[in-house]
Amino acid sequence: MKITVLGVGGMGSRFALMLHQGGNDVTLVDGWQANIDAIRKDGIQANFNGKPVSAKMPIYSPAEIDQSGVKADLIVVFLKSNQLDAMFKRVQPIIHKDTYVLCLLNGIGHEDVLSKYVAKDHLLLGITMWTAGMTGPGHVELSGDGEVELENFEPAGEAFAKQVVSVFEGAGLNPKYSHDVKYSIWRKACVNGTLNCLCALLDCNIGEFGKTKQAPELLHTIIDEFAAVADKEGVNLDTEEVYNHVAATFTSDIAGHYPSMHQDLVQNHRLTEIEFIDGAVARKGEQYGIATPYCKLLTQMVHVKEQLVGAK
Repeated sequence: MKITVLGVGGMGSRFALMLHQGGNDVTLVDGWQANIDAIRKDGIQANFNGKPVSAKMPIYSPAEIDQSGVKADLIVVFLKSNQLDAMFKRVQPIIHKDTYVLCLLNGIGHEDVLSKYVAKDHLLLGITMWTAGMTGPGHVELSGDGEVELENFEPAGEAFAKQVVSVFEGAGLNPKYSHDVKYSIWRKACVNGTLNCLCALLDCNIGEFGKTKQAPELLHTIIDEFAAVADKEGVNLDTEEVYNHVAATFTSDIAGHYPSMHQDLVQNHRLTEIEFIDGAVARKGEQYGIATPYCKLLTQMVHVKEQLVGAK
């Protein structure tokens, strides 16, 4: 399959590398020039479960797409949520009538942006529980195991979605075709809405946060806010199951992992996707008349920290 990966950070690099190793024709698009230069010179360089792995794939900046001649069967999106609209305006030349888009971003509401650029029956949504971290331009740390869950946004996309599942199986990405991906997206948003912002604000990894006395109450309160808003969106979250799902990470093989928002904000001083996670819950809560004080405060605190570190 001809696959274009948009956003070649840690997770984009993981999927690109594994899909390339699975025999697919993979093209990369990224907006960070230092990353583009490094990958063009030496390929993606990965510490893959303790073993050095590298692979060269064509990579372009958004400005180069128009001249690239690339056409994609599938575009896999690993951008930051706040980059989504601007990037799709730039990469329209690679989208044709048979192109599908798979969005695996953290957060809620991305289909509202993507439906401006691709027909809804060519849109796939999903989540991934893989982890990845960047150590520098073109260099990533890939450890542990993971999975992908995806579903077509409309019934007409089911056949292609199942074809993607088969391709991902061949790449070792442990995919699953979902029959209720909206529930899974909200469930994953609870992970991001707790661990991502809290670890970024407290400058700690998942396991360190989990050892604090306050962790259980914080998780329960934030998850309850997510669940109250999700219910208005037709998603009935099992709050105790979601809590156990999040808390299980404290002693898992990813306990030492610094979530992506920590990598962005603390390590690299980049703007975060908080507005598509806790910020989205706070905004929707206002619309539905539901109080979400923790989500609102966390959103404000992350924005304050963005300003303090000069995030761009």
